[in-house]
Amino acid sequence: QVQLVESGGGLVQPGGSLRVSCAASGSIFSNYAMGWYRQAPGKERELVARISSGGYWTNYADSVKGRFAISRDNAKSTVYLQMNSLKPEDSAVYYCNAFPIPWGWGQGTQVSVSS
Repeated sequence: QVQLVESGGGLVQPGGSLRVSCAASGSIFSNYAMGWYRQAPGKERELVARISSGGYWTNYADSVKGRFAISRDNAKSTVYLQMNSLKPEDSAVYYCNAFPIPWGWGQGTQVSVSS
């Protein structure tokens, strides 16, 4: 059973930047594509970015394209999401998970964008 631990969230002003991280337990991390998802209050969880198992291919939701960058370090079993030019509508709990078939969900990390 892979366990996921997200970290790095916080409160940031509009236009600011934040990097969130997700550490996975176990040795199978490098075999799987990974995604970053987010869920805002009252909304469904949505996929915002994904990366191939080797890190050579990435894809983004239109709402974050050009502002967010996903990366991974397979030696550390960690996936990152660099978020720039943050907007209030980016406020949500951010989760990572395998793509397309997720493992169990971690606790997520809260990102709040507000002045």
